[in-house]
Amino acid sequence: MKIICAQSELAKGVDIVSKAVPTRTSMTLLECILIDASTNEIHLIANDTEIGIETVIEGTIEERGVVAIEAKWFSEMIRKIPDSFVTIETDNTHLTTLTCEKTELKVPGKSGEEFPRIPVLPMTNAIDISQLTLKDVVRQTSFSISNGDNNKMMTGELFDFKDDILKVVALDGNRISIRNIKLDQQVNERKVIVPGKTLKEIAKIIGSSAEEKVRMFLNENHIVFQFNETTVVSRLIEGNYFRIDQMVSSDYDTKVKVNKKSMLESIDRASVMSKEGDKRPIVFNIEGNNMLLSIESVFGSMNDDLEVVKEGKDLIIGFNPKYIMEALRAIDDEEVSLYMVNTKSPCVIRDDADTYAYVILPININVN
Repeated sequence: MKIICAQSELAKGVDIVSKAVPTRTSMTLLECILIDASTNEIHLIANDTEIGIETVIEGTIEERGVVAIEAKWFSEMIRKIPDSFVTIETDNTHLTTLTCEKTELKVPGKSGEEFPRIPVLPMTNAIDISQLTLKDVVRQTSFSISNGDNNKMMTGELFDFKDDILKVVALDGNRISIRNIKLDQQVNERKVIVPGKTLKEIAKIIGSSAEEKVRMFLNENHIVFQFNETTVVSRLIEGNYFRIDQMVSSDYDTKVKVNKKSMLESIDRASVMSKEGDKRPIVFNIEGNNMLLSIESVFGSMNDDLEVVKEGKDLIIGFNPKYIMEALRAIDDEEVSLYMVNTKSPCVIRDDADTYAYVILPININVN
């Protein structure tokens, strides 16, 4: 194999596929990036068997072939060579020579023939979504994905397709994030659970264009994302997702409308009083058109008054400040509405258009 391509093009492609290289694996071949120049295009491929990424880069193929190169070395070296044209050449022992200007590097490659390829799946019934929308959806929900492995479904996000609406849901047992996106097409009704890792990696790769699309294809066990010259194939998480409709109530006894920026800044100040893992609640004391935010810890205390528009009953309720802040940061509106029933029921932050909802469980507080 012998190929020639620009360093910038190669670096971009390696950066994209590296996101599917496993950090730990018993299969050393999966620690590699496959360079496939066996056709008229140069393909870079990485695959950890749960998520596979393939991208096409521009370049010249002087001699066809395939080779697998250790990903960590390849990624670091490509970033450090000059911004010029790179020649990659292999011999029949898979020894790979990388030449760029006056620099020549040799590294033992591995047979590309044994590299586990990304599954080839039927590409029918495409569902299109803008790159900007998908990127925003992941940003606005993924912080609610569980980091633990106690419940596999909590490590993924529900993609619920119905008519022309895609509902995306993430939860971790303490909160729920929901986004409803209107699609430009009618789609077949289907619910799948997409691994959170897949969505986070895709969000890093795709651009922020409202015009450019991501095409999604659903299979029995996989979901495929196609954009630009890149294909991402991911296994779906098996099982039935939680019945979230029972967790998101429209009932409330207290509604508060508040300036989002002011509330976020106030809670951010309060969080300084609470170190990591200290589960000190921030207390909302809602009385009339005033909401007093307060927190007490071993570091001291803070009180902050916010003007609000209240409907219904006065209420004193406590929350994990991190959960409230992450929900507020995900919302782009200037004002937010909080719906609450009592001190033991979740708070729901939602908009009138039903494009988002954030459900946050309260923390027990002692009220004198």
